[in-house]
Amino acid sequence: MRILHTADWHFGRQLEGRDRRVEQAAFVDEICQIADEREVDVVLIAGDVYDSVNPPAWAEELFYEAVERLSAEGKRGVVVIAGNHDQPERVRAAAPLASKHGIVLLGLPKEAPLQPEEPSPDRVQIVQGGPSWLELAVPGCEHHAVILALPYPSESRLKELLSDSFTQEDMQLAFSDRIGKLLAELSAHFREDTVNLVMSHLFVMGGEETDSERPIQIGGAMTVSTQAFPEKADYVALGHLHRLQKLREKPLVRYSGSPLCYSFSEAGQSKAVVLVDVEPGSEVREEILYLKSGRPLARWKATEGIEQVERWLAEGRDAGAWIDLEIHVSDVIDPTEFQRLRKLSDDFLKIQRVVVRADREEDEEQDRVKLTELSPDQLFRRFYERKRGAQPDERLVTMFQRLLAETDTGREEEV
Repeated sequence: MRILHTADWHFGRQLEGRDRRVEQAAFVDEICQIADEREVDVVLIAGDVYDSVNPPAWAEELFYEAVERLSAEGKRGVVVIAGNHDQPERVRAAAPLASKHGIVLLGLPKEAPLQPEEPSPDRVQIVQGGPSWLELAVPGCEHHAVILALPYPSESRLKELLSDSFTQEDMQLAFSDRIGKLLAELSAHFREDTVNLVMSHLFVMGGEETDSERPIQIGGAMTVSTQAFPEKADYVALGHLHRLQKLREKPLVRYSGSPLCYSFSEAGQSKAVVLVDVEPGSEVREEILYLKSGRPLARWKATEGIEQVERWLAEGRDAGAWIDLEIHVSDVIDPTEFQRLRKLSDDFLKIQRVVVRADREEDEEQDRVKLTELSPDQLFRRFYERKRGAQPDERLVTMFQRLLAETDTGREEEV
């Protein structure tokens, strides 16, 4: 059986205010082409199909189009679980219709898949199933797949109090232990003649984060050990972390990562989906398929000013990428010149100005001596200029003076 693992689509997400729907639609075309050309039997989508609990209508439409195309008119299995960004009821809302096409939509842990009343032998069938698990039969496949499908299992979604302690260590141990026991109980459905799969949306110990994931744990309190996954599993398909990474060999535990870069902390990363061939009793074979549909992200540090930026653009540096630009200047940039800089390329998503003086070391030494001689107003103006690259207007200075006076009055009253 051939499995395609993907996760963290985040349809509806923007980058620095820029719409990503064109890139997300291109990804749908690409993954559907991969599924067809590589003759995939089952697609696992491990959570965070949307970026928020209330996604825009176009994001929902794109998701439904994607799963319908991936299902190949019911001849290919598609299993989707909700992540921490998703509203569980929204993800599973179309389950009655989707189940007729071999598409399984699960929103909450312990949720059972819907089974069509009149299954067709030439379509994907749910042979049996229950809370958080199903046995899937795919036309043309000799073996069935038993899938333990666990949507994002927070305490509230599990409807369980996992720990009565507030210490981080106790909460982490309790959460990891509960997930391990739950999966161990569910793994009783695994058989030697089936392809045995686990999919969930979790933060697993040892996983590498980026800045684009919304935390699902408080100080590590909802972290799961790699040992929580049952030994009988052939493959564990995870969602939540946006970096492609493998966390364990046996069973093979992997994050597929997100299909697009969703923050500049992911600049330079290659995005992918994972293709897995599994046969009962045999070694799992995996292949990383790198995606071409998303625009890369690049960080530029122009230490020679605007002229260097113009030169890089003329050379075609990082063509087609979204760019985070840091430009070093010796003085405040004239507003007209800054507007010209913005118009040089539509690919600039962020432009940060850093004022660097030629005699910086000497200035810093002198500054340290002079700081004690400056008035609060002067210190404020100096701080603002260094942070913003421009002098504050007088209204802002007046507000600072008023706030400072109120603070001093409050201190005198306390004394």
